[in-house]
Amino acid sequence: MSKVDLDLIQKYDVKGPRYTSYPTALQFHPLNEGEYQKAVSTSHRAGGPLSLYVHIPFCRHLCYYCACSKIVTRDKSKATRYLSFLKREIEMQAPLFAGRKVTQLHWGGGTPTFLDDDQIQDLMQFIGSHFDLADDATGEFGIEIDPRTVDAERLACIREVGFNRLSFGVQDFAPKVQKAVNRVQSFESTRDIVEAARKLGFQSVSIDLIYGLPFQTRETMVDTLRQVIVLSPDRISLYNYAHLPERFTPQKRINVIDLPRADEKLSILALAIEQLTTVGYRYIGMDHFAKPDDELARAQSAGNLHRNFQGYSTHADCDMVALGVTAISQVGEIYAQNAKDLDEYEALIDDGRLAIIKGVEIDADDQRRRAIIMALICQFELDFAEFAERFGADIRDCYAAEIAALEPMMRDELVQIDDSGIRVTDKGRLLVRNVCMVFDRYLGEVQTSRYSKAI
Repeated sequence: MSKVDLDLIQKYDVKGPRYTSYPTALQFHPLNEGEYQKAVSTSHRAGGPLSLYVHIPFCRHLCYYCACSKIVTRDKSKATRYLSFLKREIEMQAPLFAGRKVTQLHWGGGTPTFLDDDQIQDLMQFIGSHFDLADDATGEFGIEIDPRTVDAERLACIREVGFNRLSFGVQDFAPKVQKAVNRVQSFESTRDIVEAARKLGFQSVSIDLIYGLPFQTRETMVDTLRQVIVLSPDRISLYNYAHLPERFTPQKRINVIDLPRADEKLSILALAIEQLTTVGYRYIGMDHFAKPDDELARAQSAGNLHRNFQGYSTHADCDMVALGVTAISQVGEIYAQNAKDLDEYEALIDDGRLAIIKGVEIDADDQRRRAIIMALICQFELDFAEFAERFGADIRDCYAAEIAALEPMMRDELVQIDDSGIRVTDKGRLLVRNVCMVFDRYLGEVQTSRYSKAI
């Protein structure tokens, strides 16, 4: 990437979607089980590979910055009850996808390692008895872990049951920052987990960082990045902390006066990007970095990088079936979300129904706009000829107003447009969300307060 232009970032630092889907979840409306089943039977990916997501909502500890869907508890019996309902959902979903190979599996949360080793093993075996899982050499099977709850022995059990990828949060190694967000995690314990993962043959290790946390400065970020670079993870996610206490109650425990000023926050971001790219990490897009030989980097080079509710993905050709409370599936031309409330989720399963309560069917215009947004956010370019071949239409005719609206970004050298297509420049890559927003027909219907800032 070129040097970060802080003045330009400030100019375009507005609120907008992260585009883990299009239309986004704010466009979801009531959806019934029949509509979902129809999407399964008519999916253009029918017979092809499958991606599974499993949501484990429980956390033992409350991290004050967190905006995830979670249940904070130390009561292990809640997990036992939840797993019984999750298995029943699996039994209902699996027959809909019989004969399809699962090439990607991810457990997220919450904290999946809230489950004990026996529960993890039992659930993985149950999934494997109902879905056709790819082997270790060809399948990407990831799990989010909390290093504070996992040692080398537990990690060996996780590897033994079939997981070959790990993802976990660090956020910041500075003790004062960690204390302020209620997530104390030493560098030494984190290093031990990464070293153990390497010895056990995990194929990929991913670390999450956050910029904009209380008491965070350029100096603390320098130290954190130095330690993360020593760990040498395959992927790094660098997320923007969005302080929205009116939406996420735990954030009320963070004192707003302790947060870095907007200009320092941008300076921290610029520093992080410079240091990570200097040591060889490739900027994938949005908030993701990867080593040049990582699957994400290779997928981007090959033009088949994808983005979904878990972030960037290498499996663009998959329907994704999401299991568990609040989980969101993408099957055919439909997004379908399970109940967010645990009691409602259990009641639907108890009634012998899938737990789907809302979603959205993607119409022809949505499909075209989604293709544009995904091309820009994943590949940083859109080829007009490829678009015309795929949709039988010239984008310059369909979306002339949107292309005209990119003129200010052209003047600011964020994008280039010619007869062949649209390209996001190096300068514009950090602001790719802004470029995508031009093609979003729903933005005017949603209060911007529902979104986080682009940077």
